[in-house]
Amino acid sequence: MSLFTIGSSNTDLVIYLDHIPKIGETVIGGESKVIYGGKGANQAVAAKKAGSQVKFITQLGSDSFGKDLITYFKRLGLPEKYILTDPTQPSGLAHIFVSKQGENSIAVASGANGTLDFDRIAPFLDEISTADVVLIQFEIPIQTIISIINYCHEKEVKVVVNPAPAMTLPDEVLKKIWMITPNESEAELLSGMVVNDQASAIMAGQKLVDSGINHCITTLGEKGSIWISAGGIYAFSVPSVDAIDTTAAGDVFNGYLAHGITSNIPLEKAIAKAHAAACLSVTVKGAQTSIPSKKETDLFIQKNPIIAEKIG
Repeated sequence: MSLFTIGSSNTDLVIYLDHIPKIGETVIGGESKVIYGGKGANQAVAAKKAGSQVKFITQLGSDSFGKDLITYFKRLGLPEKYILTDPTQPSGLAHIFVSKQGENSIAVASGANGTLDFDRIAPFLDEISTADVVLIQFEIPIQTIISIINYCHEKEVKVVVNPAPAMTLPDEVLKKIWMITPNESEAELLSGMVVNDQASAIMAGQKLVDSGINHCITTLGEKGSIWISAGGIYAFSVPSVDAIDTTAAGDVFNGYLAHGITSNIPLEKAIAKAHAAACLSVTVKGAQTSIPSKKETDLFIQKNPIIAEKIG
């Protein structure tokens, strides 16, 4: 089964602090790390660790950050063929503050991610047209995202959209999406409805499904998720874990979910396994450093079964 992930790559400069600085405040004494991130890369690496043969299309600068990322991706087994370079731009960079409570604050300089236009992807369109799933996020230009969705719809390729960072899409584009995976704030922006509990998440998700999307999975952090489709409404509850860093939890969820979809397992089981991987990820510092292996995820879900309850 063929999985394409198209999206951003960043180098994350992370500082772990007692608390996240307020405006004008300097906080001293935190541990610092350089960690590879970017929502596209996080999701591609998560799918790879889950067991998929991922084709990851991304764009880097020709600087040292970009060269280090190419070496890293090759070591992971992500094909270099799909890694593009814009020599006029620096590679994407993110500054991340993480508090002792596991909360984070992130600032991103897009660099070469911001020039990943649809025409740069054109050489791979024939391959994309035969993919089983294409997974995308919102850290590349919105017009590129819209063009990918339109192309996948035309070629009858399932496209999974993780609408993060939060951004709206035109109604005529939304209805072409096979699956969308917003968190609460993203579901709120996309639906135009306030989302602050399970009931409102159901209402917002149902509105998105009514617009033409086949599946909406609204992630609710430690409260699990709500999956809505023509088959009904299901609530997933997740086990409690000691979270120390939530930076890439959503990306881990989406990467493992995409792997599950391309593995032809029931969608209910794919969602449960994605939750298990996300639960594990928040117990480890960093973005891609926190992505669990398939073996770790399988062991976790054996000990902590994640069950879907049909509620509608």
